[in-house]
Amino acid sequence: MVRESAENRVYGLVNNLGVIKESALKKGILYKIIITGCMIGLAYRDKTGKFLKKIKNAMPAVDEFMPIEEVGFDSEPVRTDKKTAWVTISNGCNNFCTFCVVPMTRGREVSRPYEDILEECKELKKQGYTYVTLLGQNVNSYGADLILGQENIQAMRDLDKVYFDNPKHEFRNTKQASKLEDSKPSGLSRISDFGFRDLKPVYVKHLGRYRLPTLFPHLLDAVAKLGFKTVDFISSNPWDFSDELIDVIARNSNISRTIHFALQSGDNNVLKRMNRWYTREKYLELVEKMRTKIPGIRFTTDIIVGFCGETEEEYQNTVDLCKKVGFYKAFIARYSLRPLTAATKVMKDDIPATVKKKRWQELDRIVNFQYY
Repeated sequence: MVRESAENRVYGLVNNLGVIKESALKKGILYKIIITGCMIGLAYRDKTGKFLKKIKNAMPAVDEFMPIEEVGFDSEPVRTDKKTAWVTISNGCNNFCTFCVVPMTRGREVSRPYEDILEECKELKKQGYTYVTLLGQNVNSYGADLILGQENIQAMRDLDKVYFDNPKHEFRNTKQASKLEDSKPSGLSRISDFGFRDLKPVYVKHLGRYRLPTLFPHLLDAVAKLGFKTVDFISSNPWDFSDELIDVIARNSNISRTIHFALQSGDNNVLKRMNRWYTREKYLELVEKMRTKIPGIRFTTDIIVGFCGETEEEYQNTVDLCKKVGFYKAFIARYSLRPLTAATKVMKDDIPATVKKKRWQELDRIVNFQYY
């Protein structure tokens, strides 16, 4: 659902499955097509019902549309690869970038219990898996809802409401507050109710204030110490990338030295319109810090060209930043309208398709030249 082209591919795939289903039925074989994931999440969060009607019309062969919440973390994934495993650590997103539909498709960020993740990884190690990737829409903020309680996390990043002047737990729920033996930022101790123990939350100081707490550096460190050949993670957000996380990567040689570090734009004005709470300067600072502490590190990224109002100068600032970083690979997309996003509601998709295509082709050649 992040890209319109991906949504269209789903329609094509399901219609092809419908032909197989109909052919099998003539032979007395009954197949059932069930659709879940981001597309259905959006359909059930769209109160107008228009999107659900649209996908039902587009995929008449579907028997059931199942919200992803009904799948949950308890369903063991089907793995055909016996060496590489993807391990989900969270689902949903609280960031609300103006171009992105994920908060509407996946809902608010929900972290999987800490010990459940470790137990799954331990079992994978016993089974002979050598490569694991920790998955989340924003892995850096993993555990914030476990620490603060999901109802205490602001969905929109309003500076006056979301950022703390001092890194301390602020509970509006007195029952949750009573569970804490020590609510100071110096540590969380013996909070067995939340599935982890003796872990001090990590706060990332950003724009002069402390943001939401995270347990991801602890989790990544613990998984790396299980002895896998390679531990990877995706996706990470520049505004939650803490010094502690960098240190964890640096001291564990089996953590991947290829970091996916989503940029989206190299221009500060575009980043602001995108509701991305970092600047090009901060991004470059983090890249340099990681290169200093982690020899051999390389970066992949996501970039959108042709976002609402993007001028030629703003686009060239993205080109300039890409040349400065020297990305190993970039996944470059042309901006497209997505339902229910802020950009679709209040901004104009005013960059001509020909200009988007030209910028996409040019930037792809500059960054991904080794693939040509």
